[in-house]
Amino acid sequence: MVGILNDSDSDDELPPGWEERASHDGNVYYVNHFTKGTQWTHPQTGRKKIVEGELPNGWERCISNGQIFFVDHANRMTTYTDPRLAFATEYRELSQPVRQRFDGTSTALSVLYGRDLRNKVALVTGANTGIGFETARSLALHGCTVVFGCRNMKKAQLAIDKIYHEMENASCDFLHLDLCSLHNIRTAAAKFKQKYRALDILILNAGVFAVPYTLTEDGYEMTFQVNHLSQFYLTLLLEHSLRSCCNARVVILSSESHRFSLIQSIQDLHPLILSPPAYKYWSMGAYNDSKLCNILFAQELARRWPTVSIFSCHPGNMVSSDLSRYSWMYRFLFALVRPFTKSLQQAASTTVFCATAAELESTTGIYFNNCYRCDISNAGLDPQLASRLWDTSQEMIINVVKRDKLWYDLALT
Repeated sequence: MVGILNDSDSDDELPPGWEERASHDGNVYYVNHFTKGTQWTHPQTGRKKIVEGELPNGWERCISNGQIFFVDHANRMTTYTDPRLAFATEYRELSQPVRQRFDGTSTALSVLYGRDLRNKVALVTGANTGIGFETARSLALHGCTVVFGCRNMKKAQLAIDKIYHEMENASCDFLHLDLCSLHNIRTAAAKFKQKYRALDILILNAGVFAVPYTLTEDGYEMTFQVNHLSQFYLTLLLEHSLRSCCNARVVILSSESHRFSLIQSIQDLHPLILSPPAYKYWSMGAYNDSKLCNILFAQELARRWPTVSIFSCHPGNMVSSDLSRYSWMYRFLFALVRPFTKSLQQAASTTVFCATAAELESTTGIYFNNCYRCDISNAGLDPQLASRLWDTSQEMIINVVKRDKLWYDLALT
């Protein structure tokens, strides 16, 4: 695993009299207007940069009398400055770490600035609303084929239509995905594999929060099944699709709430604790436990699937989305703090960064917050806990599959 994201770009500001430009082949050079000299290295950091990817939508690169200039057709502006310079990247050298390019104020669209994701396929669960929608929208606006894994087809179609209104040639698709039904997960995975040969990006974004005690049709507590078990099952069913791709990625949305989980030992990873009876249920505790399950799943998946890059991330605290829809108290609290929290575009930035950032190639098993690598809780790093959760999750799925088969066999007799 390479070293990444050790410091910020606060020292990247140019001294007075200096200007940053890009050559025709994408190499960044620096002009000193006092001495009339140029150099390839940054005058402050001594490092080299390049600009990569396509120009933003609506921009055109032109040449006149040997002079390169750029036309912004949308705003009817002309400039000699390459618009991609704002997101120039440093040369990756083994002797130095890749530096942080984005932070908590970055948006998903800024992370993808200049990127061309054509010929990529992404499946995003819970893509019809909130952070999931902004994630799917940002990927689609940069050429990615985005499959909306959602329970409600009408809401998903409305979300897709919004994207088509922005970009007529966007490529979006709908996959009926009900995370309260393991039978539906099997059906959805089979339909996806029938239509798509491979899957480049799997984003496990869907989740519920502060849900009143509810059992799914499979007999498991809803928070645990929706936030972990069903998406765990979906990932396993799509293993071949992911492994068929070069540099495939799985991004699992967790939360800083994983630090407050009461799961501390392998004895806590019992079906009756993960999916408790009503008298032992506390909605916040169930959410915290499910977020630790997300972390443990990501860690174990990274160990078992070394050819796929696995990341977990925290999108932001108290982001105003539909996550709080099941509790009037949390809806009020989320609305109260909304002016002080991230926008949905900002909340989607870390997810998109994990799913697409070039500097994360050949890395795996990392947890991110604000597009920055963060430490996981001690419980989240416990390999015994991760292995036990994997085995317990498989057992719980197998029990439902066996029961379904028994019912099916009885119906035939």
